Amino acid sequence: MKKTVLFTIILFAAIFSFAQHDSTAPILPPYQRFPDLPPFRLLKVDSVTYFGKADVPKNKPVLIILFDPNCDHCQHETEDITNNIDSFQNIQIVMVTNADFKDTKKFYENYGLAKFKNITIGVETVYFLATFFNIHNLPYLAMYDKKGKLISTHEGTWKVEKILETFR
Repeated sequence: MKKTVLFTIILFAAIFSFAQHDSTAPILPPYQRFPDLPPFRLLKVDSVTYFGKADVPKNKPVLIILFDPNCDHCQHETEDITNNIDSFQNIQIVMVTNADFKDTKKFYENYGLAKFKNITIGVETVYFLATFFNIHNLPYLAMYDKKGKLISTHEGTWKVEKILETFR
């Protein structure tokens, strides 16, 4: 009887010890654990319509840019992209911010983003993408292939040539 109780205690101890999480193993951020285009919902600058994952054109690479309209680096990145927009014709660009709606609309107008059919800009009110990508610096770029699989991410400004090279 004592042997049976002792065996049961040792068995349960072994089971529970294997069930523990290895605290030394790195925990991957969500975008690395789930490399598909994430679900999102943006309030567009018309303040009426929404744009989400379902609205992204199929079979087209996607560049998600998390930015702040008052960030100098974000402004320079936007200028570089719009100055080279011909190179981005086959890429859907989704610009996401959590900033004030008024600042976002001003940014949209200042850079004339309405004239670019492949650029969508909106405010994300639920702060999902910033957490999903575990961002620390803006602008933040996430590049997805035409099947919606993550290619690469980058924090901070990046030369247009490097962005385009990533999509090749």
